[in-house]
Amino acid sequence: MISEIQELSDKIEQLAELTHTLRRENAQLRQANAALVAENVGYQRRLAEAHQRVSALLEQIPPLETAVDADTDINADINAEKEDVQ
Repeated sequence: MISEIQELSDKIEQLAELTHTLRRENAQLRQANAALVAENVGYQRRLAEAHQRVSALLEQIPPLETAVDADTDINADINAEKEDVQ
């Protein structure tokens, strides 16, 4: 009977140690998770800023038809200058 009580006491002690270990690990994981969440928020902010910059740059690029028309106008001006020189 005494050995059974001692065995039960040992198991309770092991369970208490395991509980403390798991609580420490859980606290560490919560801290790591909080750090990762903060890092993720920073990355999301940077991504949104980059998206805004790229969108602004894309708005500055003329449509393809306009770019082709501009090239045609430039080529016409160059050809006209060549004819004037000759």
